[in-house]
Amino acid sequence: MPHTKDELPDALYSAAQVRGLDASLIAAGTPGFELMQRAARATWRALVRHWPTAHELSVVAGHGNNAGDGYLVAVLARRAGWHVRVLAAGDPARLQGDAASAHAEAVAEGVAIQDWNAHSELRGLVLDALLGTGLTGEVREPYASVIGAINASGLPVAAVDIPSGLCADTGRQLGVAVRADLTVTFIGLKLGLFTGDAADVVGDLVFNDLQAAPETFIGAPVSARRLTADNVPRLPPRAPTSHKGKFGHVLLIGGDRGFGGAILLSAQSALRSGAGMVSLATRSEYVPAALARVPEAMVLGISSANQLMGLLEKVTVLVVGPGLGQAAWGRSLLSAAANAPLPQVWDADALNLLAEGGVNVPAHCVITPHPGEAARLLGLSTAEVQADRPAAAHALSKKYTAVVVLKGAGSLIASPDGRLALCHQGHPAMASAGLGDVLAGLVGALLAQGMEAYDAACLAVWLHANAGEQQGKFGRGLAASDLIPAIRQLLEEQAPCLK
Repeated sequence: MPHTKDELPDALYSAAQVRGLDASLIAAGTPGFELMQRAARATWRALVRHWPTAHELSVVAGHGNNAGDGYLVAVLARRAGWHVRVLAAGDPARLQGDAASAHAEAVAEGVAIQDWNAHSELRGLVLDALLGTGLTGEVREPYASVIGAINASGLPVAAVDIPSGLCADTGRQLGVAVRADLTVTFIGLKLGLFTGDAADVVGDLVFNDLQAAPETFIGAPVSARRLTADNVPRLPPRAPTSHKGKFGHVLLIGGDRGFGGAILLSAQSALRSGAGMVSLATRSEYVPAALARVPEAMVLGISSANQLMGLLEKVTVLVVGPGLGQAAWGRSLLSAAANAPLPQVWDADALNLLAEGGVNVPAHCVITPHPGEAARLLGLSTAEVQADRPAAAHALSKKYTAVVVLKGAGSLIASPDGRLALCHQGHPAMASAGLGDVLAGLVGALLAQGMEAYDAACLAVWLHANAGEQQGKFGRGLAASDLIPAIRQLLEEQAPCLK
């Protein structure tokens, strides 16, 4: 059965894992050509649903099984009375096996097949059947030029299985990638369809399992799990006898001179996300602003780490880093926090200081780097992190023995035990300062309410992204504090306070 975007499976696979699933289906008795025909029929149905008034199709085909799917879609379109052409960027003589059979069927059906050249004209709806999930290196000619022509055509574009040029494992554009309006993918969801550059090129996503029996997926290795409203970890509902002492005490540390707003955003987020008590350690000059902005918080103006020691014995969770700065004041506070045996969230300048060395992340910690911070922590460039975000998230989690939230399009949550979760919700309006501070406070509040680090990180990222998606509908100009009421509402929908 096909799935809409909100009904996609949770499991995300690498290209090799999907090939393994495909091989299992064939070994269980489904011929490869039958699977190709099912893929073509699924693609054809998706095209007709997405563009119900279309009547002309240009299939751009390569020379692998992806091309075979394209030739069979061309057959279905011709039988439906559409004007159809296949533009062969890959030599049909190189087709093998099922793809060669698909080409032969298109020839027998009378589909017009032409070699691609620099003067080839695209018309109607364009179907990208150039390159499949096996691509790992940069796109070479003639495919790079063909992809450029597709993107420059201004025509509606659908992609078979994955937009050509997008890495199925990492979501990285391999030099250039087709910008599809619709992608129809099969058997198992590829991790690369949801992170990195994917959001810019995948378009609407339709999934079809090609009638694979459920037992095909039992025990099959999975690369990641996609966070959804149905599977995201939950806080328990609050009983009528609840009191503040049951829901933890979060201490937020940060706000050096010139950076006071960041820690106030984190404090407000922690308070509104359900922490029983919130304390704030910041520069003395920010105490009046903190009391005005978050009067419910206990605010301590500190000039040295010694003033923290008594407070560290009274709290249950630390959030360290928003506005911390990298000067002596911030370094001394981070050092004190690092020696406290408490669950912690490290963000922003705490991560920059961590990258410099001289301090270690304590146990049960969540770190929340953006790609630039992740690069510093790993000794890589930001481009290298973005080139393989799943690998970077795993590497960070292993190096620091911490739960890692690698922020960005298709945020990833990695656990030291190897688990990986992905959240692809969000909105372009979230490209705004302060949203990471809100996330850090939210993670701290969930830890304070008793969640394990990985579960707290997963729930926090999902709440944050969905709140951003809600508020992003109003367009650019989104302020980080706009998310906080939306997060509170989502939390109540998930885990209500019982009356």
